Formats: sequence, structure tokens, C-alpha cells
Amino acid sequence: MIAEAGLAALWLAAAMALVQLVLGALAVGRGQTSLAPAIVPVALLQAGLVSLAFACLIAVFMRSDMSVLLVAANSHSMKPMIYKIAGTWGNHEGSMLLWVTILGLSGATIAQFERKLRADTKAATLAAQAAIALGFYAFLLFASNPFARISGVTEGQGLNPLLQDPGLAFHPPTLYAGYVGMSAAFSFAVGALVTRNVGADFARAMRPWILGAWIFLTIGITAGSYWAYYTLGWGGWWFWDPVENASLMPWLAATALLHSVTVLATRDGLRAWTIMLSVLAFSMSMVGTFLVRSGILTSVHSFAVDPERGLFILALLAIYIGGALALFAARVGTVAEGNRFDMVSREAALVINNLLLTVILVVVLAGTLYPLILESLNGAKISVGAPYFNGTAGPLALILMVLMAAGPLLRWRSDRPKLVVDRMALALFAGAAALFALVVAGGRIGALPLLGLIVAAIVAVASIAPLWKRDLRRTPLFTWGMVIAHLGCAVSMAGMACDAAFTKENMVAMAPNDTREVGPFAVTLQGVRERPGPNYQILEAVLSASKAGGAPFEMTPQLHAFTDPPMTTNQAAIKTFWNGQLYLTLGENSQEGQFLIRMWWKPFVTLIWIGGALIALGGALSLLGRARRDLWDNRWPWQKRASA
Repeated sequence: MIAEAGLAALWLAAAMALVQLVLGALAVGRGQTSLAPAIVPVALLQAGLVSLAFACLIAVFMRSDMSVLLVAANSHSMKPMIYKIAGTWGNHEGSMLLWVTILGLSGATIAQFERKLRADTKAATLAAQAAIALGFYAFLLFASNPFARISGVTEGQGLNPLLQDPGLAFHPPTLYAGYVGMSAAFSFAVGALVTRNVGADFARAMRPWILGAWIFLTIGITAGSYWAYYTLGWGGWWFWDPVENASLMPWLAATALLHSVTVLATRDGLRAWTIMLSVLAFSMSMVGTFLVRSGILTSVHSFAVDPERGLFILALLAIYIGGALALFAARVGTVAEGNRFDMVSREAALVINNLLLTVILVVVLAGTLYPLILESLNGAKISVGAPYFNGTAGPLALILMVLMAAGPLLRWRSDRPKLVVDRMALALFAGAAALFALVVAGGRIGALPLLGLIVAAIVAVASIAPLWKRDLRRTPLFTWGMVIAHLGCAVSMAGMACDAAFTKENMVAMAPNDTREVGPFAVTLQGVRERPGPNYQILEAVLSASKAGGAPFEMTPQLHAFTDPPMTTNQAAIKTFWNGQLYLTLGENSQEGQFLIRMWWKPFVTLIWIGGALIALGGALSLLGRARRDLWDNRWPWQKRASA
């Protein structure tokens, strides 16, 4: 009965989305403004119903109800409870239901709490949000029913072993929250275009959603990178996998949109460009959804294998994005120009920032889609990997970082180049000092890592410059957020450059008591043993590692042999130090009594994820600071008199 209750709740939620769309269309298109207040309870009811449907899906996974096809195909009664729960969204249908659940909750939040928009713009925004939700409800109900029944099954096939990791509990939900945040920005843009209300108020209403989505995407990408790093066992943190790129592209678009909407909210400029970026950011979210769930990719991230589902999502992409572009073309003439600015100004720097982010996005999109398009045309299979992406996007990213260092030091509307150079003097000195240190002590490193470390030093110093000569206790939280996020970019770039420049690797076949070296460490294989795991068999190498003159420590890389479904996965052993990580993996038995051991010493690689955490923290502080200021501005009159 739980599955039937979930399916019924899903149908009712779809019906509420349809009602919400009709009410919004009548309120805006027919001028029946009296209907606008009725949208709020409908949106709340839709969110409650879709949340109930998702809760029912979690319940059937927790109960291991093998009469539900999705549970039988993606779970097992002997799985640990955390993987039963996380397995709810570790599959195609469940992940799409999570997607539309977050979408429903975001629509309810807009309906209940949004106060900055005009009533007609809010109604149009909620109608656009309902239209998006309705398409995904149709997809779930007609093409990917998560509650479909099956008979005669007593045990499940199990969850993909690569997904049986605590990372599954938070990596997909954070990415989906980011994707849905982009749908909210898209709905705001559609609502503003429909009602001809593109201005500063619209930007202030949309900015928290963009910032929240950007934070979640940052967390999701950072966490996913580390998850792959320690789970897949190949020693890398980014493979330029097409589905990795599918999460990166919305982040690039969201970063550009976040800076553009700041100009619109603060200086009333870049109106048309902000609308266009809203459409682009949501387009990239839809492209990512299509790539992961269309069946055209083979990846640990990909769930669907049915091309018909991909065509359904592709049709939704064409309808939503095509309709938005048509609306933009029809209404762009009604969007006022906004305030002008000089070429040397903070606004101009943000425009160039946006252009560079967009070019990097195009580079990643082309490298991701070109092999797929070529294969569809003539059947040829090629791969576009790190040499293309690093060689094209890398130099653009360096230019972007230099511009990011200068941007916050520029004045709004107009500035003088000489004054900008004076403000950058200390940062440029830091870059020169980094260059000197690397030439003297860095050894032979590539040009791109060398430039990356120099630029990281420049950005790190420039990022804290907005705090100079300020009362730190009175500095707004959103200023702290900008400083910390930009500092995080510098820290992350330093980690990437160090990993590329200084990593040492050694792959050897070792027998017990053999010793090999990697970087400053000597590693000895003491033995290999087998033992049972929660729902797999463990093959574990026991290795002793030590630095010269240091105490030895034990590391145990593992192979996990699963039976449901049958697969062997790698679990790296990682030892973290202040200046890097020692990373060891175990391979198969290569010869009689010997095992393949791969060893890496990766100096300062942890800066990559520390930087990502700082970027997300900076975004969170900015969001909190904006929220506090909005609450202060929206006090009741008696509160304002009391504080005067």
C-alpha cells in the first residue's frame, strides 16, 4: 500500500502543478489578479504531496519491499541501512523524483516567502515553475514510474557497488538542489519578461536563489571530486568525464549569472545579459540531466539505459529552452538598457568575467558533446580528454583569475588605471615572490602549473585587500563572503597546480617484505589478508610507510569483492599530512606471491578541497549577510521607530 500511496500522491502533485500553472496564466494573461493569492496554497499543497511521494519511496527502500521494481533492481535486503536510504536516489527513477521534490519545495518557498516582486511577476514566476514541474511529473508518471510493481522477486539485485559509499548520501542531493536553484532563476527570468519587470527589484529577488544554487553546486562538485578521488583508486581528482563536465557547466553559468545579477541589483545594469544568463544556466542544468539520464553515456554517474527516456528529456529541454529563447527574442526590445559605465570600472571587469566564464563553458560543452555528435553521425568513437580541456580552458582560467584579483579593487562606474595598479602593487609583489621561489627551489615544472602558482599567490593577496583599512567588526557579512570565496579560488588553484607540478608516482609488483620508495616515503609490504565486510569480501594489503628518521605507520588499501551485483571495487589508503597526501592502492595478484601496488605522493593536493570548502563558505556568508540585511529592511514600522 505504501507504493500505491506514493503513486497517488505523485498524481495529485502533478494535478496541483497543472492548477498552479492555470491560475498563474489567468492571473497574468487575463488580468485576473484576484486569482494570484490562490496560487500560494496550491504551491504549498503540491510541495506537500510530492514530498509525501518521495517519503513513500524512501519507506519501500527501507523496508526492502521487493515487490517494487525499483527496489528489486537497486537494493538488497542485506545492505546496510544507510545504503538502502541513499539507494533511493542512486538510480534513475528515484533521482528524478528527488529532483522534482526539491523543485516543488522551492516553488512553495517562493510562494510563501517572496516579498520583493510585484504580484503579477510573482504569479508569472510561479506559473513558470509549475510548467517545469509539470513536464517532470509527466516524465515520471508516463516514462519512469518509481512505484511500478513486480511479482515473484524475493531478493534484490543490489546497488551499484561504486555507489555504496557515504558520499552517495550527500553528493547527488546537493547537485540536484543546485540544478533546481537554476530552475528558480529561470522561472524568475521568465516571470520578469512576461510582466516586463526586469530591474533591480527582480534581481534582488532572484539573487538569493542563484547564490543558494551556486553554493550547493560548489559543495556537490567538491564532494564528488573527493569521492571519486578516494573511491576509484586512480589517483586523480578530476577526469573530465562527460558527466563530471555536466555538473561543471551549470556551475560556470551560475558563477557568471551570480556576478551579473549583482551588477543588476546594485547598479541597475546588464539587464538583458542577466536574463540571457538565467536561460543559459538552466539550459546547462537540463543538458546535464539529459546526459546522465538519456542512456547515451556509460559512466558510474549514468542511470538510464533507455533511449526513449532520453528523447523525453530532450523534448522537455527543447520546449523549455526554446520557449524561453522565443520569449526573450519577443520581449528583449522592452528591456531597458540600464545604467552605463566606463571601460575601467568594476562593472566592466564583471562583464569581462562573464565573457571568459562563458567561453570556458563553450570549450567544455564542445569537448563534451563533440564525441557524442560524431558517433551519432558516422559511428566513430573518440575521446576528448585532459590535454584538450587543460590546454584550452586552463589559460582562460588563469586570465579569469587575474581579472578576479583586480575586480574587487575597482570602483563602480568609473576608475583610473593608475590607481588600480597602485592597489594591486602588494598582490603583484606576492606573484613576483612566488616566481622567484619556484625558480630557485621548485625544480623543473610545466608552464601551466608555474603560472597557476604565481596567479594563486596574486589572487590570495588581492582577495583580502577589500578588508584593508576597514573596521573588521563592522564589515558586512557579504563582504566577508566575497573575500573568503575569492581566497578559496586561490587556495584551490594552488592545490591543482601543486598536484600537477610535484606529484610523484610509482607502480610496482611487490612481494611480502619488499620495500619501494615514492617521494620522501619508503613503503614496505608486510602482507596481504582476506576478511569479510558488511556485504562484500575484503582483500587488504598491509603496508608500513615511513619518512627518513620518522616513525613508521600502517596503511591498508583494499579491494572489495561484491556478489550482488558482482563487481570488484578499489578503496585507496590515504594518509594526510600538512603538506600533502600519501595515496596507495592495491591491484590484482600479478604473479605468484606478488601484488600490484600503486603509490603516489601528492604535495598540497588537499588545498583543492579546502579551497572548494572556502568557496562554499564564502557563498554561505554572502547569503546570510544578504538575508540579514533584507530582514532588517523589512522590519515592521514599530520596530524601525524603536531602533531609530
